[in-house]
Amino acid sequence: MADTAGATDNASDGASGGGGTGRERFLADAAARGLEVQLVERLAANSLEEAARILGIQPSDIVKSLVVKHKDGSFLFALVPGDRQISWPKLRSLLGVNRLSLPPADVALEATGYERGTITPLGSTTPWPVYADAAITGRRISMGAGQHGYSAFVDADALTTALDAVVADISDAV
Repeated sequence: MADTAGATDNASDGASGGGGTGRERFLADAAARGLEVQLVERLAANSLEEAARILGIQPSDIVKSLVVKHKDGSFLFALVPGDRQISWPKLRSLLGVNRLSLPPADVALEATGYERGTITPLGSTTPWPVYADAAITGRRISMGAGQHGYSAFVDADALTTALDAVVADISDAV
């Protein structure tokens, strides 16, 4: 099954908040931003590598949307290629802070309306700032689509523009 931005789907996904399923919120936000996305249904995966095999892509083409808690209690999204990890020193330096953390799953759900494994800045119940690793630019990427069992393909440059993301070197090799 493939949908494009603006499509409506009435399936329930268990995500809380914000009217409609997580997938519906994702698609509605993408459409509102004029962002073209391709939504694909996929089998459940137990790892990033397995998800990449299922989708027929490299792990580096899957972008992880990480919810990061700022020391002031607010949140931000960090978009990092699947074959890389967030660089805490680089992100802290970029933000001019000395403390950032990954919140527990329940806190991330409350902050975004998305469960871990489905998180995306698109359709988040609260719009947080987005910081994208420079390694994702110039590529077509896959990312969470707001519901387990779905992935979205999107042009990374169009995504960062639509999200008004800060693009910088915020990751390190795994």
